[in-house]
Amino acid sequence: MPVLFCVIVLDLIGFGIVIPILPFLSPTLGADKFDIALILVIYAICAGLCGPLWGRLSDRVGRKPVIIVCLAGAAASYVMLGLASQLWMVFAARAFAGLMAGNFGVASAMIADVTTPQNRARGMGLIGAAFGLGIVLGPLLGGLMAGPDASFTLPCIVAGGMSLLAMLAATVFLPESLPREQRRDNQADAGGVQSLSIYGLLRATENRLLVSQFVLHQVAVSSIYYLFPLWMGDMLGWNAREVGIVFGIQGGVMVVVQGGLLGLLVRSLGEWRLLCLAIFALLLGLVSAGFANSMQTMVGSVFLAMTGATICIPLLNTIVSYTTTLDSRGRMMGITSAASSWGRVVGPLLAGAVLATVGYRGAWLSSAGVVSIYFTWACVQAAGRSAGRTRQPVHRDL
Repeated sequence: MPVLFCVIVLDLIGFGIVIPILPFLSPTLGADKFDIALILVIYAICAGLCGPLWGRLSDRVGRKPVIIVCLAGAAASYVMLGLASQLWMVFAARAFAGLMAGNFGVASAMIADVTTPQNRARGMGLIGAAFGLGIVLGPLLGGLMAGPDASFTLPCIVAGGMSLLAMLAATVFLPESLPREQRRDNQADAGGVQSLSIYGLLRATENRLLVSQFVLHQVAVSSIYYLFPLWMGDMLGWNAREVGIVFGIQGGVMVVVQGGLLGLLVRSLGEWRLLCLAIFALLLGLVSAGFANSMQTMVGSVFLAMTGATICIPLLNTIVSYTTTLDSRGRMMGITSAASSWGRVVGPLLAGAVLATVGYRGAWLSSAGVVSIYFTWACVQAAGRSAGRTRQPVHRDL
């Protein structure tokens, strides 16, 4: 896990570098606010289409080769973005990045491979902490390298270099969590599971509603990433530097929560109760953003929403892993990653359409409406388990 942590940090520094840049890079090439939403959407569509394929491939050939290939693709996509001189080139670079975005699902499957059910939430939190650390350093580097003159080529080239460095580290140091003998045994024991469609697998594992929550979660989170830079730019005159600093501070909060506190919170509250509290924080932050009218309340509301969101995905991944056997784990994690990507398709489109119609308050509150559905589902599930219908998750790790 320490090697995987370092690989993910390096990759996500590169990912984080472009977060504060895209909303400011694209207008220099003629994009409007809706074009920026479409640039986010094209990445998510491609990631949604390819996520299950990368996960299934990792079940067959191993996790390590898939991670290496995806890192190489990410490095190439950042270089393409940095060299873009026309708007269509930005779309092409982000589409290719989405096609190669299989790392998060495969890395989650790798964590599930090497952890026991008792410490899996902590392991998934490690992935989240790596993401947070990347979001600390990446946006800070991106914003600072862009500078007051908004130069975007250097940050994108550096992002590509970080993914290339992560690829080299994975090649040399990362062990395979699913060796060839285990893959062969899994395929022999899988029976008809490997031949099931995505819907069939979700039905067989009773994960249909659970996986749909990844969609709702990312609708809200991607709305935040879309709205916040535009909001601060329009209301306070911020640019990529200030936005990068805020995202960097939020990333630090993510590291502390997921890397240090998540395991303790799970032991104290349990996965489902903690999930309800985290979703409530996300919901409260979005509602607060709708009524914020100063820099302090604007930034504070987003911090609250993102801190809640930070806790949710490791918990959802942990719960999914309890209901999935080893032979289909990579595919299932790929499906959840794809579901998250489809949420990132809907989020910017929804937020962009509402923003154009009724403004920022309506955009924030529409995202809160989506999260209210997510929150209701989690509360119903938590209440059912408290009542004893399903007191403990079914651990099917064999």
